[in-house]
Amino acid sequence: MLESLKKLDRPVFYEQMHEQGYAFVKSVLSQDESEMFKSHFEQDELFRKTVVMERHQYGKGSYRYYRHPMPNLLQEMREGIYALLAPIANQWSKALNLGTSYPDLLESFLEQCKNAGQKLATPLILKYPTGGYNTLHQDLYGEVYFPMQAIICLSEAGKDFTGGSLVLTEQRPRAQSKAIVINPGLGDMVVIPTQFRPKRGTRGYYRLNMRHGVSEVLSGQRQTMGIILHDALK
Repeated sequence: MLESLKKLDRPVFYEQMHEQGYAFVKSVLSQDESEMFKSHFEQDELFRKTVVMERHQYGKGSYRYYRHPMPNLLQEMREGIYALLAPIANQWSKALNLGTSYPDLLESFLEQCKNAGQKLATPLILKYPTGGYNTLHQDLYGEVYFPMQAIICLSEAGKDFTGGSLVLTEQRPRAQSKAIVINPGLGDMVVIPTQFRPKRGTRGYYRLNMRHGVSEVLSGQRQTMGIILHDALK
């Protein structure tokens, strides 16, 4: 996974994040690595919390939050993704005059989370059966949060499942929301905004509020990994 980040054309990636608010990194996980993470779902000792989505009207399916300490590869991935995104986070903060500064290293950022009482791991594995879906939402778990997060597809569209697209919505000022439909391949990573992104207007930058979800899985089973970079209160 870290090799894919080292080989990434960062100027192109950063431009995509600034212009459209999301970007792909192809094949961050091999098929074997994807299968390994899928198998984690049945290993209770790895997780601190399980959520059955129907019980909370979040959708249909389930997800499990990893506990600290996380598996080594997942920890390396989280650190590498944070290091990739921290420069963008600081540029977004500057563009919107937020006054927030993000350190270079994940460890230092998690100290900020800890100081705010946010000590629980947030990376998670999600499983959607046929008919499964996820309602539009934002992954905020406390006062301190990182403005971007990563989603990695662990199943192969067309083989393991059909349907089940990743859906983003942009809430545009004085206009109806725009929907963006994304279909990553097996092992691909998509980086998306956590809450909002900057958009340049005629009078400077303004916020575009963002939400994300998953459309209905029409057949098979879809599994993904979410790598959220801030820790949680609960």
